[in-house]
Amino acid sequence: MYQALNHYLSYQGMKYIKPEKAGVLEQEMLTFKAAGQEARKAFTAISKVLEEKIAPFQMERVSNWASQAQLGRPHFWCYFKRPEDREDEVALAIRLYGKTDAFGISCEVSFLERKKSETTLTRQERVLDVPISASLYYQVQKDGESYPVSGSESNRQMLKEQVRAKLVRKVLVKYDVPCSKEQTLEDLTDKLADGFKKLLPYYWATKEA
Repeated sequence: MYQALNHYLSYQGMKYIKPEKAGVLEQEMLTFKAAGQEARKAFTAISKVLEEKIAPFQMERVSNWASQAQLGRPHFWCYFKRPEDREDEVALAIRLYGKTDAFGISCEVSFLERKKSETTLTRQERVLDVPISASLYYQVQKDGESYPVSGSESNRQMLKEQVRAKLVRKVLVKYDVPCSKEQTLEDLTDKLADGFKKLLPYYWATKEA
């Protein structure tokens, strides 16, 4: 699990060419594809075990190992929703972050851009209505760039003002779980499940009328 994810992080941004069209790069592309498939399989296994620990939330499809532009995309994600949640609603998710030899999986309250409706962003903004603790942080999208902001009351109030002024497009709430070679699947998913518990107040805030 650890090795598959760690290895594929080195492929971030690399161009994938179908092996039958890659010429002298055929074997390299076959290796690339195999690494992506193994890493995605590992992330899917993590998601499935986590799903068992966070019922009634159910996992959706894990993201692909390559982007639509056929670039290596190791930072997999998987969304988890309750059966009654609509397609455009804010959900819980896990996402791989970091680089080779220094990575982890973050839990977050967020939504899929391609499934959002005209009310999704407004509901996402409600995460700022809930006080935040230091173990959590914000991920802010502004002018097409995304960056972290530490979880503090002063930052919460600052972001509320920026959202009201439409200076910020999107604010997620996140919790990071570092990965290590020694970590078992059970230990990792226990920590991710605990991260989801910490995020539940923010998730529920997005459901308020």
